[in-house]
Amino acid sequence: MDGELSKAERTRNFIIETTAGIFNTKGYAATSMSDITEATGLTKGSIYGNFENKEEVCLAAFDYNLSKVNKIIQQRMQSANTYFDKLMVYATVYDRFSNNAFPQGGCPILNTAIEADDTNVVLKEKAAAAIVKWKKNVEDIIKKGVQAGEFKEITDPAQFALSMIALIEGGIMIAKVTNSQGSFDKILKTVEVLISQVKK
Repeated sequence: MDGELSKAERTRNFIIETTAGIFNTKGYAATSMSDITEATGLTKGSIYGNFENKEEVCLAAFDYNLSKVNKIIQQRMQSANTYFDKLMVYATVYDRFSNNAFPQGGCPILNTAIEADDTNVVLKEKAAAAIVKWKKNVEDIIKKGVQAGEFKEITDPAQFALSMIALIEGGIMIAKVTNSQGSFDKILKTVEVLISQVKK
């Protein structure tokens, strides 16, 4: 029986997976308990039997959505043969993000950061932690690329990482607001140029 989930764990996972797209599309504040019960077909009692409150469901949904994004990135990273190619994953994986295996509603980091900026400290911390981890991952790739002789010596890897992240997240925001994939494509081209400039 090892590896099998209990009924409670299966129900909890079902709630998270079913509501993840709703939270990521509508946002925490706009998603009601009625939305959750309607989507899952469960009663409020069943929801509260697995989660303390709506916020706990939302936080779990954020983690689920972020894990989907990270899984896609990791899969592409594993097939990248050079550190340059690994960095370029970030410039290509977000391309057509609405048409691939990305979570419904787009980038959970951007969505959560915008909504939770001044309204929900716990959600804001989740989004901030995701950005910090992303920044560290980019910095690590750069440092390893420099050691391997692929990249020029970069005086401030943190600045590079933050600039790259800002371009991508800003590009997603512009594409969503203007409903223009073309604008996002142009911004991703800038990300590619940024990465190409550090290659030896």
